[in-house]
Amino acid sequence: MFTGGGSDSRCPGRPGSRTCPRLAGSRCPAGRRLMVMLMIITAVASPFLDNITTIMLVAPVTVVVCNRLHIPAQPYLIAEVLASNIGGAATLIGDPPNIIIGSRAGLTFNDFVMHMAPIVVIVFVVFVLFTRVLFRNSFQYNEEHVAAVMALQERRAITDPRLLARCLAVLAAVVVAFGLHAVVHVDPSIVALVGAGVMLLVSRSNVHDVLSEVEWPTLVFFMGLFVMVAGLVHTGVIEAIGTWAVDVLGDNYFLAATSLLFGSSALGAFFDNIPYVATMAPIVEGVVAQVPDPQTGQALWWAFALGADFGGNGTAVAASANVVAIGIAARTGHKISFWQFTRYGIVVTVLSTAMAWLYVWLRYFT
Repeated sequence: MFTGGGSDSRCPGRPGSRTCPRLAGSRCPAGRRLMVMLMIITAVASPFLDNITTIMLVAPVTVVVCNRLHIPAQPYLIAEVLASNIGGAATLIGDPPNIIIGSRAGLTFNDFVMHMAPIVVIVFVVFVLFTRVLFRNSFQYNEEHVAAVMALQERRAITDPRLLARCLAVLAAVVVAFGLHAVVHVDPSIVALVGAGVMLLVSRSNVHDVLSEVEWPTLVFFMGLFVMVAGLVHTGVIEAIGTWAVDVLGDNYFLAATSLLFGSSALGAFFDNIPYVATMAPIVEGVVAQVPDPQTGQALWWAFALGADFGGNGTAVAASANVVAIGIAARTGHKISFWQFTRYGIVVTVLSTAMAWLYVWLRYFT
């Protein structure tokens, strides 16, 4: 049942009701509806804006709403991050590991949509249903504070509707260009850079101000990481590991896919999935090169991508979006501890990975 309103707290989800249901296991639905709505917004935006950007946009809004409702923001932020990591797995640009895998394997934006989006939709729907159990003790609601939220005028937040329309048009054009990669043969990186340049032009933003907001330390970190991986490739370390993996797995490619899926999920949960994928991608490439059937080889890439993406929900440090959300929560007075996040993330990771394994088996090996 809900707390926060004393014996006179009301359930806005049931007009005319004085209190939330008192039956065992019952909950007022309004708090859960709020969580589901925020999760859907996050999951729908993540495949096109990438999960890190989406969290940076949605998390502050969530904190404002929760503050107005006088409820803890932590459960809602955690649910959003989990939804973002699931939704971001659907496209080439939705999750940074997908960009690394796509460039290494030569997979297009459309390839990711065709092979990753179906299981992502299924996993997300199951996750939404599972939140009723997973966050069952987190739905607090007090109707007395609902009026403060309902009084907010969302249109006042948009100070320049014309600029918003132009920016959305540029974003739509960039997404379409990603989808036309097989026709125009322009790399997604070029499309993104051109889109960024056009966005600067239509918004008339100050270039120096925009460049100061770029996460240069993160970019330099990845540059150094890729240099180290290239060094391992040129010294033969990656090739030796790949040869060993081929010898161990033999021609049992379903076992290879299973190992990649569960291994990536487990390792990606305790190490940031971006450096993990950057390190493992050359090894997977070497294994795939030994597979005589190109379709089976692609199945190994999809198993690798699904494991790495869904493993990003495993712990508080498994994905960059997790770290960003925890940072926002700490700055706004809603601190999320490592264990508080991880106890939800591990459950979702196990569930999503098991569903992904079933999907890989049914689609590629039966």
